[in-house]
Amino acid sequence: MESKGRVLVAMSGGIDSSVAAVLLHEQGYEVIGMTMKTWDYASSGGDKKETGCCSLDSINDARHIAVSLGFPHYILDIREEFGDSVIDYFTQEYVDGRTPNPCVMCNTHIKWDALLRRADQLGCEFIATGHYAQIREEGGRHVISKGVDALKDQSYVLWGVSQSSLARTILPLGGLTKARIREMATERGFVDL
Repeated sequence: MESKGRVLVAMSGGIDSSVAAVLLHEQGYEVIGMTMKTWDYASSGGDKKETGCCSLDSINDARHIAVSLGFPHYILDIREEFGDSVIDYFTQEYVDGRTPNPCVMCNTHIKWDALLRRADQLGCEFIATGHYAQIREEGGRHVISKGVDALKDQSYVLWGVSQSSLARTILPLGGLTKARIREMATERGFVDL
């Protein structure tokens, strides 16, 4: 099968990003996996998956999926940027009496920029994530729209992603339900994610 292009997939080690990587691989993309290390879980009392994404267990799960399918996997350390732009923002918003949304801040100011910089270094035309949202073109612009699974829709956390970033982004889960993603993971033997 001829490659559809090279794509850098953000892999947290969870079921959604793992299935996103597998789907793109099966669709003929040359996949490279990337796990972003956002926090030092070991120094804050834990390094197990239960403490959140990007723990050592989660990184190992992402790497296992990549190795089992024969594509490379890298770790990108963004702890400093995450602390400066997301943790500090999150804390200040609470101090100011507002409810913060750290995912919006991270996606807008850190995650997409970091992924695209690394994608360029690795010769990737695209980046992809396991977000439940869709990108469509409308009037020459890239528009974020809701995923088909209303209970899992994540389009709202992507509102700040730039047009140039969206032009290079693939969201393979937007047209699927969480139930279907679980089925696909089970069919492929990913039972421990």
